[in-house]
Amino acid sequence: MNYRYPIDETFWSKEEIVDVVNFYTLVEQAYEKSVKREELLLAYTRFKQIVPSKSEEKKLCNQFEKESGYSCYHTVKKARSSAQEEKIKMN
Repeated sequence: MNYRYPIDETFWSKEEIVDVVNFYTLVEQAYEKSVKREELLLAYTRFKQIVPSKSEEKKLCNQFEKESGYSCYHTVKKARSSAQEEKIKMN
């Protein structure tokens, strides 16, 4: 990993930063191996509590995708549509 996570250190508490980084890490894991579907969806729910604005979410997730090549949007979409799966793996 040779990139930085897009985080807002000026407005977020340390706990919120940890939670956002956890979400990004789970998105990475979905691409690199697999991740538990429920764990990812819980992390996304927490991410949305910290970043409730759709435009801010898009901005952060686009920055993350530009840096890493991993899409938050497609990962969450797959997790939501894979209700029968315990784990998800992105291609």
